[in-house]
Amino acid sequence: MRRKLLVAASILVLVTGMNAETEPNHLAGEHSLYLSRASRQPVDWYPWGKDAFRRAAELHVPILLDVGAVWCPWCDLMDRDIYSRPETAAYINQHFVAVKVDYDASPKLVAQLVRAQAVLNLPAGLPLTSFITPEGKLYFGAGYLTAQENNPRRSFREVTDEALARFADSSKIGKESIQLEVEK
Repeated sequence: MRRKLLVAASILVLVTGMNAETEPNHLAGEHSLYLSRASRQPVDWYPWGKDAFRRAAELHVPILLDVGAVWCPWCDLMDRDIYSRPETAAYINQHFVAVKVDYDASPKLVAQLVRAQAVLNLPAGLPLTSFITPEGKLYFGAGYLTAQENNPRRSFREVTDEALARFADSSKIGKESIQLEVEK
């Protein structure tokens, strides 16, 4: 019995990136399986809401929004290969307020995000990676991103660096953004 529990715990660590040393982030206590799986990732995830937007405004940083689902294999890959890495989490926590949304639990928000990214001619599938100002303007986004640079697909770091550069040039954000209408 003890061996079975040890094996199950090892699989949980491999699949979710959770470990006993990682403090829970703001997703601790969320009822969604997708969100609760990320509660012990080293990224300081927030659920969608006023607290995340308030924090982004206080820090004068953009929001990195990750939309995914438990049934999405690409979402699982990004969680494992990007968000569970301490060095990547440190970069995210320094430059963004990170927000995670469950695709299945937030259909109105997801529909609006998908429409906004499509209007801006940005990828709009799963996983969905969006960059939003503290005022709620979606200004950049992507779909699945790889951990490695020099890949045919754009890497997570390349996209986040571009998102930060766009955020720094606020003159472009007003022209090339969509104000989200979903209540925060």
